[in-house]
Amino acid sequence: MIEFRSVTKRFGDGTLAVEDFSLTLPAHRTTVLVGSSGCGKTTLLRMINRMVEPTGGDVEIDGESVLGKDPVALRRSIGYVMQNSGLMPHFTVLDNVATVLRLIGTPKRAAHERARSLLETVGLDGALADRYPSQLSGGQQQRVGVARGLAADPNILLMDEPFGAVDPIVRADLQREMIRLQRDLDKTVVFVTHDIDEAFLLGDQVVILDTGARVVQVGSPSEIIENPADDFVAAFIGVDRGRRALHIKETARGRVVVDAEGRTQGALVEDGAIT
Repeated sequence: MIEFRSVTKRFGDGTLAVEDFSLTLPAHRTTVLVGSSGCGKTTLLRMINRMVEPTGGDVEIDGESVLGKDPVALRRSIGYVMQNSGLMPHFTVLDNVATVLRLIGTPKRAAHERARSLLETVGLDGALADRYPSQLSGGQQQRVGVARGLAADPNILLMDEPFGAVDPIVRADLQREMIRLQRDLDKTVVFVTHDIDEAFLLGDQVVILDTGARVVQVGSPSEIIENPADDFVAAFIGVDRGRRALHIKETARGRVVVDAEGRTQGALVEDGAIT
């Protein structure tokens, strides 16, 4: 479990990125922080592994303050996946994945065995192990980044807009892979995005943020869609438009559900379920 306790962050130029933020992030669930650029979501994420130090307040993991831990050791114990993968260009795929393991003292052979296994876990062909990042597609690079984040088998995985730089088709594939991985690996995941659809797809708990990391609403995707806290949330999630503004249409072959643009999203069967 991760807990923010009255956390504030003011940068040296006077920018107040986070103001008095408190929230509990449950273990073995995916919490998604979502909001527009500059709302403080990435700052919150980076305070968990002390890449950013809070100005005030505390962050606890399983009841222990991260501020009392060695920052380097803390970062090596927490998986971190960023946008554009952040791979080292002069390292092979295999060595990129094995990096953290080597840093914590794992023998080279064992580290490489673990890295090869993780490539398979994230859906990559083992034949890519000896290639360099520049020889991979954007989607493949992101999968390598996820494998590297999982290398030391961390309990916590931080993901900072990891799929934001790839095209929509690849992004959808990576999102499906993320759902599978979380189901199989059962990590505590903190995921940052500005895409509300991605937040609702991946999150068990979704936190909608405004400027200064002010919590506007927190809940499951269903709770937020069914009962938006205010007009800001309703507008942000698009409750009255697009794929979430659904209604029933009668057709010659039965009833279907269509979105705000009239596109059919599914058919109603006898028990009322959408297929």
